[in-house]
Amino acid sequence: MQLALFDLDNTLLAGDSDYEWGQFLIDKGVLDRSSHEDKNKAFYKAYNEGNLDINNFLSYQLGNLAAHSRRQLDEWLREFIPQKIYPLINPIARDLVNSHSKDIRVMVTATNSFITRPIAREFGIDNLIATDPEVVRGEFSGLVRGTPAFREGKVERVEAWMRENNYDLSNFKASWFYSDSVNDLPLLSFVTHPVAVDPDNNLREHASIHGWKIISLRGHQS
Repeated sequence: MQLALFDLDNTLLAGDSDYEWGQFLIDKGVLDRSSHEDKNKAFYKAYNEGNLDINNFLSYQLGNLAAHSRRQLDEWLREFIPQKIYPLINPIARDLVNSHSKDIRVMVTATNSFITRPIAREFGIDNLIATDPEVVRGEFSGLVRGTPAFREGKVERVEAWMRENNYDLSNFKASWFYSDSVNDLPLLSFVTHPVAVDPDNNLREHASIHGWKIISLRGHQS
């Protein structure tokens, strides 16, 4: 039995679903462009640089979810996925996921589960560990339920998922985690086969020093 963990944004996707969701709402006029576009870009930049304040970000992102009914959000999500996400899925990324078809596959992402659940299904990944928005009487409250799946929180959430499913890391003959970001060093260090995918500069340097595999899902060797 083997375990394959996949980051989503800028790893399986050639872009960031969090950022694209914000831009989607801005483009639709749901969010005011002048007041929200710079903030969306700043969060994206901070994440890529490895210094995102996750609590500040989630307050903003999940607050935007809570401002609208679940029915309306579901309607927008059905429009968002084909419009903004499908163009970010490279066949090479699908091939990577399919190469682990005999393994237990889990998508592990800091992005909230409302946005990412349909993306996981699109990749044929049944198990999703994501930041979970709190739901009260069927509507999003704007708060987080449990630990955000971010940095060390990803390891905590993976360990909790394994306990819930009666697994232990020692049960797996081998384990992989594919990620682009220095933010994911804790989970990359947790598995037997850490793989840097189109990595940011800090992760590329760390991977090179430690002899980790470096690959590209963008149609070229990284």
